[in-house]
Amino acid sequence: MEKSNFVDQIRVFCKSGHGGAGSRHFMRTKYNPTAGPDGGDGGRGGHIILKGNKNLWTLLHLRYFKNVFAENGEAGSGNNCTGKNGRDVVIEVPLGTIAVDEESGKKEVEILEDGQEVIWVKGGRGGLGNANFATATNQVPEYAQPGEPGQEAWKVLELKVLADVGLVGFPNAGKSTLLSAVTAAKPKIASYAFTTVTPNLGMVAYRDGKSFCIADLPGIIEGASEGKGLGYRFLRHIERNPVLLFLIPADSASHRKEFDVLVNELEQYNPELLHKQFIIAISKSDMLDDELKAAIEKELPAGIPHLFISSVTQQGLVQLKDLLWQALNEKSIQ
Repeated sequence: MEKSNFVDQIRVFCKSGHGGAGSRHFMRTKYNPTAGPDGGDGGRGGHIILKGNKNLWTLLHLRYFKNVFAENGEAGSGNNCTGKNGRDVVIEVPLGTIAVDEESGKKEVEILEDGQEVIWVKGGRGGLGNANFATATNQVPEYAQPGEPGQEAWKVLELKVLADVGLVGFPNAGKSTLLSAVTAAKPKIASYAFTTVTPNLGMVAYRDGKSFCIADLPGIIEGASEGKGLGYRFLRHIERNPVLLFLIPADSASHRKEFDVLVNELEQYNPELLHKQFIIAISKSDMLDDELKAAIEKELPAGIPHLFISSVTQQGLVQLKDLLWQALNEKSIQ
């Protein structure tokens, strides 16, 4: 079985460092054996930190990184010496990564920028030494604070692909072929369903040195919003694409029905997806004559830009790039 290098979900056990205990210590000098309390504070426990790295595109490097333990803080000592803070653990993740608490399902962190650092799991605070508790009426406090315990929990890291354009369509609609035709990406292409089981990204070179990113996403089937087929593992990647390019093959039995099924699955998963910019491309159009194209156009919904393309013959690909660029720059598409 082929093993994928694309990993978009990781489950890890996280444990931040305990804070060091404050010191209960009294200064003693040659001429003053009871010089007073001088216990220092304990050091902070180590944090677990997430850091964005634009050079990463998968969570593969964390596949065997199942337990993440930060260092405990050191205890305080005499002469008002503060204990050393525990060493933080920094986990580098690709842009578009979301951190979720497994038990509550709550989204805790979202990494969208290169170099962005967010404390994911805080270390425990160090305890105060007894020098902090000395008062005029209590000059020799016999107590100090213990350090706070660290936090521990099972966490989940999910990657939602960051791309400008997402390719949406049934299996075998020609999405991977289109990606290979307009970018330098080399996705797996075959004549059977679900050839693409993980997202493939490619950069489309546009005019005057401009470019944009396009994602070939695994094919939708009816019921994907309920977990059928590749289910949620596919649909969550669409949330980050401002423009959705619906690819419908020319030999489809019903182009309008196919489009409606795709849109319905998006709506069932997340109604907000319907607010994105939609474009329809009829793929494999080299087999169509003008009469068939006119018949297909009558089926398509009004108000949504559409065009006929062929990745094999390069038909309509320049016009497609223009249409996508206009949509990404919020220009009106006629």
